[in-house]
Amino acid sequence: MFEAIKSLIAELTSPEGSPRAFDETDHRLAAVALLVHVADIDGDTNPAEAQRIRELVAEKYDLDPSAATRLIAAAEKSDHEAVDLYRFTSVLKRALDLPGRLAIVEMMWRIAYADGGVDELEDNIVWRVAELLGVESNERIALRQRIAAQAGSPPDRP
Repeated sequence: MFEAIKSLIAELTSPEGSPRAFDETDHRLAAVALLVHVADIDGDTNPAEAQRIRELVAEKYDLDPSAATRLIAAAEKSDHEAVDLYRFTSVLKRALDLPGRLAIVEMMWRIAYADGGVDELEDNIVWRVAELLGVESNERIALRQRIAAQAGSPPDRP
C-alpha cells in the first residue's frame, strides 16, 4: 500500500514530459512481463504477438508509443531476470481487485491467440498465472472461450 502511494506521488510530482521509470512494484510492469512471457514461452515471439502486446499496453495503460515501448522493454528485462511467476503475480494480487486480475488473464489469452491459436505451453502458463492470481477455473475458461470466439479460432480445449 505504501509503495503504491509513493509511486502515485512520484508520478504526480514528476516534471511534465520526463520519462518515468517502471519499477518492480509497478503492477503495469508485472502485467506486461506476464504478457511478454506468454508470447515468448515457445522460444519465439512472432510479429503478431509483439504487435498485440504493443496495442494492449498502449490501450490498457493509456500510454503514448514511447512510454509503451519503455514499459515493454522493462518488462522483457524483468521477465528474463525472473526465476518464477510469483514475482509478478504477487505484485498483481496486492495491487488489483478480482476484475483487475481477470483483465490480466484476458490480456494473456489475447496474446496467446494473437498468432491464430494456443499451444499447450501458452495454455499452461495462463492456467498457472490464473491460479496464482486467484482466478477460478470457470472464469479462466470463459475468458478463453470468449477470446477464442473473437479471434475466430476454436478454443481447442478448456
